[in-house]
Amino acid sequence: MDDLTIDDALVRSLLHDQHPDLAGLELRPVDGGWDNRMWRLGDGLALRLPRTDRAPVLLEREHRWLPGLAADLPLPVPVPVRLGAPTERFPKPWLVTTWVPGTPADLAPVTRAESAGALAGFLAALHRPAPAGAPENPDRGVPLSAFADTMDGLDAPLREVWDDALAAPAWDGPALWLHGDLHPANVLTADGALTGVVDFGDLCCGDPATDLSAAWLLLPDPEALFEHYGTDDATVRRARGWALRRALGLRQIGLAGEAGKHWGKPTWRPAGDAALERVLASAAR
Repeated sequence: MDDLTIDDALVRSLLHDQHPDLAGLELRPVDGGWDNRMWRLGDGLALRLPRTDRAPVLLEREHRWLPGLAADLPLPVPVPVRLGAPTERFPKPWLVTTWVPGTPADLAPVTRAESAGALAGFLAALHRPAPAGAPENPDRGVPLSAFADTMDGLDAPLREVWDDALAAPAWDGPALWLHGDLHPANVLTADGALTGVVDFGDLCCGDPATDLSAAWLLLPDPEALFEHYGTDDATVRRARGWALRRALGLRQIGLAGEAGKHWGKPTWRPAGDAALERVLASAAR
């Protein structure tokens, strides 16, 4: 199954078979991001079908855990409402969620100062101790030392940021709930203000510094996030290291998009470049 065979006709047939009460709603394809194809379903719902090998696990994770977290989060998030079962026609699970309006921040960046408080409130509400059995992720919430040998080729200023992050004391608190993938394509804006957070497929638990890297990835004034959120200096240093790593990844995917590679995203390069500039400016203060 690939993008050429995941089309409106398939989606409509899956709805008729498994959720006939939704089958008559208007169906409009939208950009679904990295792992899933997405359609808007009526006015208030969205439907996501996996297109990568890892996507089914991510959708099932959202369906299992996000409804129990969403009610306490102060920003709109896509709450799962139905889980489609694998069938011979489409042998993977798929998900129906609520629709969150807004424009992804890689297309319309955050510019409003009050968004720092909104993001801090969202993270403070999410970052609570996770229960036993909560998902873990080898690439999120873990010590930065796991990636110590993966950052070759940094220039001197960026190397200084990375080395400082590695030298910061490790997280010694409980494993906290994390979004795990807070970058510009996974948050929504309206008129420059942060209005929603989407794509919880990497939901996991661990060191909150992973999520706090969003200060540099999303906000024009990264320090403003920490004025509202409040944390220790070591966590800020680790978060800046995470931001460096994530910004370089955004830039790489953006360059791939500019080169015409099918997995690339051209709009991610400006977001990555802007984040790197903020990382360097913050480290120089």
